[in-house]
Formats: sequence, structure tokens, C-alpha cells
Amino acid sequence: MKDAFGTPQSLLILGGTSEIALATARRLVARRTRTVHLAGRPSPALEKAAEQLRDMGADVRTVPFDALDSESHAPTLGKLFQQGDIDMVLLAFGILGDQARDEDDPLAAVRVAQTNYTGAVSAGLVCARALQAQGHGSLVVLSSVAGERARRSNFIYGSSKAGLDAFAQGLGDALHGTGVHVMVVRPGFVRSKMTAGLQDAPMATTPGAVAEAIETGLRRRSETVWVPGTLRVVMSALRHVPRPVFRRLPV
Repeated sequence: MKDAFGTPQSLLILGGTSEIALATARRLVARRTRTVHLAGRPSPALEKAAEQLRDMGADVRTVPFDALDSESHAPTLGKLFQQGDIDMVLLAFGILGDQARDEDDPLAAVRVAQTNYTGAVSAGLVCARALQAQGHGSLVVLSSVAGERARRSNFIYGSSKAGLDAFAQGLGDALHGTGVHVMVVRPGFVRSKMTAGLQDAPMATTPGAVAEAIETGLRRRSETVWVPGTLRVVMSALRHVPRPVFRRLPV
């Protein structure tokens, strides 16, 4: 269960090597979170992340998880929930892809869509059902401002995040009143390993800043969190820019 400040005692991260997810885990473990499940493809990076959280005093378990293997989601994640209640699920896996390459390689583009959207739909529904069965918990979904409006520079990635965002909003509405809280997090450009080598964007943020916003959102039981918060106003304006004008914007 969560404490009076909304901090979960148990946490499941889908995408156990995500910098944003690990920054969030460190913040929560520094408060009261004691059990962390890191789900991801087995790798030295996953084990290193687990050790770092163990050094902070958490009971950490790694779980083999592949976003593209939807058939394994129900048995793998269902087994975790059978071992005890999970207070918070952070759905943090995803890939950026390479827009120029992916336009010329439909199979690569499909992999972006399957990872960011199809895999998230499968894992998200499995976790939502389990959270509903236990009668409490939060499902936090890492979306992106890229999903707010398709841009020429990354419309393949952006479209996958648009689908994820719509799915998470609808899931939140479906679970309203059940005791399960769904929160959609929309960061802007995040300086991380995934974006290394890319040109910085206005109002760029960091994994630590996103983690802080997630913690605040949990405490407030927010449904949507923008990082930074000023992006809410910016995207509201960009959403209504006529397409002929939007095409000429350097975004």
C-alpha cells in the first residue's frame, strides 16, 4: 500500500534499464519504497541497475521481459502479482528509432510501433487487470509530447506515442472508480542515452526532472503530467496551428 505521501511500498518497472524509470525508482526508494521489480531483457545493464537499488536498501528482483513478446506478458506479469500486491507499475519501455532509416525500412518502422504501442497495450492491460483485482495501485505510463502532433522530423515515433497516449487515457477512464489510478506522463526532449547525439530542443529536460514530476503527480493523483509544465501551454498552441504553417516550423 502507499503511505500518507503517496509513496508506493512496491514498484514494478516495465523497461528496467530506462533512465527515467531508474531515476524515479531512486527517488521512491529514498522515501519508503522497499520492493522493486525490474522487468526487461536480461543484460549487464539490468543487473547493474538492480545492484544500485539494492545498495540503497531495496529488495530488488529482475524479471525477464520482452515488449515484443506479447504472448509472454500475461504469464510473466501475472506471476509477479500472485507473489504479492504491487502498488505502482511504471510502463517505461520504448525506442526512438531512426526516422530517416525507418522511412526506407518499413519493418524497422513496424518495430518502433510494436514496441512503443502494441507491446504497451498488451502489458498495460495485463497490469491494469491485476491492479483492479487487488483493488488499488497506480499505473504510470511514459508518453511523450511527440504524440501531441505529428512532426515531419519524427512522425513514426510520434504516431506510436500518440496511440499509446490515447490508449492510456482511455484505460484511465475505464478504471475510474475502481481504486486504480492511471497517470500519463508527457515529457519533452529528455537528455539521455536514447537521445545522445541528437540536437537539443527548447525546454529540454532530464530524467531526474521527469522523476520528480512523477513523484509529485503520484502525490496529487494527477491524471496527466507535463515535463516541464510549460509544455502544456506550448502544445496547446501548436495543436491549433494550421498545417501549411506547421510544416514550415523548425520542429
